[in-house]
Amino acid sequence: MQLCFFSDRKSKNFLPLTLTRPVFDLRLGILTIQEKWEKYLNTQFTAGIYEEYLSSVFKSHQIDNEQICIWVNSRYLPTNDLVNTIKSLANGECLVQNDEIIAANIDGNRSISMYNNKDFRVDELTKVEYSLETKSISFFWDLLSLNGEGISSDLQFFNYNPIGDSRLNKDSIFRNAEKIFISDSAKIEPGCIFIADNGPIFIGDNSTIEAGSIVKGPVAICKGATIKMRARIYDSTTIGPFSKVGGEVSNSIFHSYSNKAHDGFVGNSLIGQWCNFGADTNTSNLKNNYAEVKVFDWTSKVEYEKGFQFFGTIFGDHSKTAINTVLNTGTTCGVSSNIFSLGFPPKYIPSFLWMGQEKTLPHDFEKAISAMRAMMKRRDVELSDNYIEMMKFIAESS
Repeated sequence: MQLCFFSDRKSKNFLPLTLTRPVFDLRLGILTIQEKWEKYLNTQFTAGIYEEYLSSVFKSHQIDNEQICIWVNSRYLPTNDLVNTIKSLANGECLVQNDEIIAANIDGNRSISMYNNKDFRVDELTKVEYSLETKSISFFWDLLSLNGEGISSDLQFFNYNPIGDSRLNKDSIFRNAEKIFISDSAKIEPGCIFIADNGPIFIGDNSTIEAGSIVKGPVAICKGATIKMRARIYDSTTIGPFSKVGGEVSNSIFHSYSNKAHDGFVGNSLIGQWCNFGADTNTSNLKNNYAEVKVFDWTSKVEYEKGFQFFGTIFGDHSKTAINTVLNTGTTCGVSSNIFSLGFPPKYIPSFLWMGQEKTLPHDFEKAISAMRAMMKRRDVELSDNYIEMMKFIAESS
């Protein structure tokens, strides 16, 4: 079978994180949504319908007209029951729940036509109602509220054994070692404390936990990530691949290649790729009056609330803060913006801004690209022409 993704109207709720990626590339738990479906279906991503300007960076493969395509709603997370039901769909059937399309079995020829027209249509499909519980994301906070559970679920796809007494580092403390999974290539420095009372701890390949750090599960430290000396990482947190994180972090997701290397607090926040937090940057995740946190809708620019008391910051790719920056509850920042202000900056920060103490200016595009190239080169990642074109579209649309 071929794995294809489509998006629905709720997908816009994940801007600005999805300015630079399709919804299925969002990370939840250890893996991205795409990676989860690939593991459950034992196949590779073939094609997806998403914004045209993303297509050169997130390339689809050619659809084989002789094979069926399993089309999956990008917002839904796989479970064993859901995957088994999807596999049982006949050609021309789609799975629905509460008037939302979850998945469909569509032949190759029709899939090619839908992909070429960028239009996922189910008018002629037979609807099959799904009555069991599903896991899906509809708003930012769903990523955070499901993250701990996602870490536990994703462990099944990693051939790591619990560390056991034989692997205990005598210079560190491991509580509930049977729930702690550490890659053989990971490096654990002396004086670390791992507490898995409330959920598992995953330490991925070639990652490093520097001396004196405290990790309280459920937590995922992904491939190549570094937890800086004496960091405190609280439950339901994911530190994405090749990120470097220090200070205090609680119930947050760093996608990949992002840095918060120094002291400061990040809580209940979603951080994209290639972000950098200056020393002592702090996010507020609780209002002084304990009221519900309001978050800006990226499209309408209108604040809304969904009943959550704790919520921090949403940070788009390549955005940065200066030292001692403070970010208010519910701050939403776009792509490639730089914040250099004393006091709280606005809660809504568009893409490609240079936000200083006295004035705010557009971030010069060529200078922004130069900074991206320099940061990515440090991690041996090439800034491609396609990536630049994607960024140019975002800058011109801001």
